[in-house]
Amino acid sequence: MVALAGCSQGETKVSAQHAAAQKSGKPASAQEAHKAAAERAAKVKANELGQIPVIMYHRVVAKPAGPDDRTPQQFRSELERLAKDGYVPITAKEYTTGRIGIPAGRHPVVLTFDDSSPSQLTLDGMGAPKPDTAVGILQDVARKNPGFRPVATFYVIKDMFGTFGPEAQAQTLGWLRDNGFDIGNHTRDHLNLRGKSKDQVTDQIVAGHKLITSLIKDAPSTLALPYGNQPSTKDWAMHGGAGGTNYNYTGVFLAGYTPAPSPFSKDFDPLGIPRIRAMDKVGDCARFCSTAWLDWLNAHPEERYTSDGDVRTVAFPKFKAPYAAPRFARYTLPY
Repeated sequence: MVALAGCSQGETKVSAQHAAAQKSGKPASAQEAHKAAAERAAKVKANELGQIPVIMYHRVVAKPAGPDDRTPQQFRSELERLAKDGYVPITAKEYTTGRIGIPAGRHPVVLTFDDSSPSQLTLDGMGAPKPDTAVGILQDVARKNPGFRPVATFYVIKDMFGTFGPEAQAQTLGWLRDNGFDIGNHTRDHLNLRGKSKDQVTDQIVAGHKLITSLIKDAPSTLALPYGNQPSTKDWAMHGGAGGTNYNYTGVFLAGYTPAPSPFSKDFDPLGIPRIRAMDKVGDCARFCSTAWLDWLNAHPEERYTSDGDVRTVAFPKFKAPYAAPRFARYTLPY
């Protein structure tokens, strides 16, 4: 179940009324505090029921071999565009658990990478990401754009960033974990789960889960389905177990074609969360890939998730109230 997290440093909003009351020794009333919070949300046009782009990347290589590959310059340009448009990266775990702690007026984006390619992360002899890898580029863009968090989610398989042996694999996964990145399950062998039996589906997910936990001891929170194909019973992808290993994920990700709903919206379905392919506006991607959707969200800002800056509340214009999931009623801040 999605749950709001506690407040992190810098995210608590204190109204001018409340601050003045503290100085005078007179506590502000709950009604005053609520009114001030609603006013702040309205000022930035907060809409925490809005849509969130979850962008799906694969390889980042100088010579693309297929439509899912991006060149380093294409990847850098998209990140720079996201920073310019006011987006702040969050992890898949933060998204699915509702822990979206970004500044007021900014928009979350989830950067996801499938298949654990060495082009995504290769460490040099001193343990630093090579600058032309996806992680190296992301860190460089973040350095040049304060507030643009260098975080992403990596959905790994047995081809672990081109490394060999458990020590090298643990070193790479450990680096990601220690630097704030999120590691998700993509199954061990990247087999299509459509049409497979429950045991076949569970065995592949458990094998991927055990691969990760054997290397860094931290269990993944989310799964990305190979090829975006769901098993015949969707819940098999989210909950299950075999051989003494159990998994209980907070979200299962597909492979296209639309932005994802807010985790606080009635439309949020953790069993099948859409992602957007990273691609320019060509062919089908003229409407359904990252450049097209980012253009659309910019042209329709009222449909985009905009933060109120406080992880303790779910703020939105009053007329959007019918779309709020009832389980978040105690956190809602309509204005």
